[in-house]
Amino acid sequence: MNRDYTYDVIVVGAGIEGSATAYQLAKKGKSTLLLEQFPIPHNRGSSHGQTRITRKAYGVYKHYAVMMEEAYNSWNLLEKETNTTLYYETGMLCAGKRDNTFINGTIEFSKTNGIPVEVTDEKDVGKIYPKMTFPKNYVFVLDKCAGILLADKGLRAFQDMFRKNGGILKDNEGVTNITPGSVITVQTSKGMQYSCKSIILTVGPWAKQLLPTLGIHIPLKPIRISVCYWKEKNPGEYGLGKFPTFYESEAVDGKYSVYGLPSMEYPGYVKMCLGWGSDVDPDDRDFVNEKWMVPDEDFVLDKHPKWPNVIIGAGFSGHGFKLAPVVGKLLAELAIGETLSYDISPCRLNRFIFQSKM
Repeated sequence: MNRDYTYDVIVVGAGIEGSATAYQLAKKGKSTLLLEQFPIPHNRGSSHGQTRITRKAYGVYKHYAVMMEEAYNSWNLLEKETNTTLYYETGMLCAGKRDNTFINGTIEFSKTNGIPVEVTDEKDVGKIYPKMTFPKNYVFVLDKCAGILLADKGLRAFQDMFRKNGGILKDNEGVTNITPGSVITVQTSKGMQYSCKSIILTVGPWAKQLLPTLGIHIPLKPIRISVCYWKEKNPGEYGLGKFPTFYESEAVDGKYSVYGLPSMEYPGYVKMCLGWGSDVDPDDRDFVNEKWMVPDEDFVLDKHPKWPNVIIGAGFSGHGFKLAPVVGKLLAELAIGETLSYDISPCRLNRFIFQSKM
């Protein structure tokens, strides 16, 4: 076993949450090692791909909605730091019946917090977006601040700035063992042993495999999301400036909602996704999954109940990418003992404590 340096913090998993966390730690002057089990870049886990939707008008998760202003500002800062365009404003059209919880929650929160949205019906929507049709009993909320994040570029930007601020990123090096304690030791697939004061686990779908080795059992469910690309009949009709991102919220328990983006990722093709999917093993290379879910779809952001220097970030349930700058800030604060910037009580492990075995 080869020994290496001791770090203030080791972050395991260099997806968007882990990379954003490592970036925050490096900017705070903490010696930080970021470990990734696969060669970078790769298409495993949930952070690959070219585009993600972002929006300020959250419908039901108000504790995340209050974080969105800072998330927007942080993405903007990252653009300036890297001289890279990471965001395009497109607007987002949310559609559902008049009694829909998501739609009404979006309207209520937006009014309370001064988020510019427009509430309209199918006639006016048809005038704005003539290529879209919906049932007559629908109501629509147009979130004018919403848009598209360039996912792969955003991930790379966090990693580049992490290294620029003195962080060390090692890819193709998986973690084989973690020994908790006042000083934590980490053994890897390359025969290395590292030590650190704190460790942050942001391992995506692999949390279901790693966390039980540390006595934590939470109901994580990696699922495969179907992503479709529909060819435009007339090139440019569904491009930026002519077509919004959209979310259709009429579904059973929200599992079968549909969302989409204008033609951008692949010119001439509109991206559409089904908001649910089948269970999948993250190590099955025949599948590409974009979500790992918990039943209440709240994040897991917390300290280990026995080892407070072991920090867990998991269960981002398909809506963590846009919040990655804030998630990274919170996980960094947990790891180094700073006052938390936001209330994360809905994200605590104790809501699953009956499934944790110490």
